[in-house]
Amino acid sequence: MTVGSLGTNWSGNYTYRAAILHRPGTLEELQELVARARAVRALGSRHSFTAMGDSEELIALDRLPGEISVDHASQTVSVPGHTTYAELAEALNREGVALDNLASLPHISIAGAVATATHGSGLGKGNLATAVRELQMVTAAGELVSVAADVPDFDGIVVGLGSLGLVTHLRLAVEPYYEMRQHVYEGLTWESLFEHFSEITAAGESVSVFHRFGDRTEQVWVKRRVDHQDADADPGELFGARPATIALHPVLGGDPVNCTEQLGIVGPWSERLPHFRSGFTPSSGEELQSEFFVAREDAVAAVQALRALGETIAPLLLVCELRSIAADSLWLSPHYERDSASIHFTWRRRPAQVEPIVREIETILSPFGARPHWGKVFTADAGTIAPLYPRMADFRTLRDRLDPAGVFVNDWTRGVVVGSA
Repeated sequence: MTVGSLGTNWSGNYTYRAAILHRPGTLEELQELVARARAVRALGSRHSFTAMGDSEELIALDRLPGEISVDHASQTVSVPGHTTYAELAEALNREGVALDNLASLPHISIAGAVATATHGSGLGKGNLATAVRELQMVTAAGELVSVAADVPDFDGIVVGLGSLGLVTHLRLAVEPYYEMRQHVYEGLTWESLFEHFSEITAAGESVSVFHRFGDRTEQVWVKRRVDHQDADADPGELFGARPATIALHPVLGGDPVNCTEQLGIVGPWSERLPHFRSGFTPSSGEELQSEFFVAREDAVAAVQALRALGETIAPLLLVCELRSIAADSLWLSPHYERDSASIHFTWRRRPAQVEPIVREIETILSPFGARPHWGKVFTADAGTIAPLYPRMADFRTLRDRLDPAGVFVNDWTRGVVVGSA
């Protein structure tokens, strides 16, 4: 048990207020801690930009027993929840299997990414939570339960925002190992992007468009499986955008050594799907992030509407990224029953200046029913967010049933999810 300051999150914008950090060494010890706690949450990889992961007490799960185990017959892998995607990918590669998708940072913990519906990019590719086939968690009563995909409330539990239990293990779908190439294109005009949005976002298994609301976009990152698409070393132009001849970083001035290999060099799926390499500084480090999801068919109109704020946004913006995520059936997934486009903002770490701009962005995107990323900076409250989620009332009922005393409820949950009900 650690008593005292726990420091900050990954970007340094949030200081944890928890007075105690527990590090149980057995499941039984974890169950006892949770059963007697008044208010507790799990401490993950600290990649949330808000108070979402804080509480009176926190529990780190990294000392619990467990190992990564691949079941080739069922094409699944069992993995401890505190494991990072980088650690999982290394184990999967040794077993000759892979995941369907990864987020831009492999540094994040699996349980935390799943709980917030964190995602990568790609038409037909769901967020990371859609790979879950079963999870094990400790409930507020201290009970260890397993929840598989055939359980009626499964779709409500997977993206649980840390509000339903402490997830100790997950079973994820895997597929045979594959390799990819990554090309970066420069100078795509807004006119070409808007006219050919569907074709551009379908140019690879994973596509990201980076820009800073300038005269044109800056980079398009296209990741192609060598076994699925024509991924020649010479990709030609992409609707007027030219292939980069040197490795680039999505943030202007960033060191490309932190990024995964580009220039069409073939490599493992796990070293191409993320933008950033494990063991290196992800993104820019000292930053804030916001992200909003609109229906894919509204993507062009939403970006066009936001361009009116370009001059206001630009001084605080490191980079903006556009990605695609497939619809799913998970109750609190921002992509619930809606093929989505994400509009992601990486900000300079200036919270007082960023917050009013985020509020303006939310106002502009409101007609499009934009849903915020749960783990990033937004200003909407529970009353605004609830109508965006058809199953929110069901989730609240589920939360009340699993945690009637509110052991996993914190100020963030009250303000954003539970509301005054």
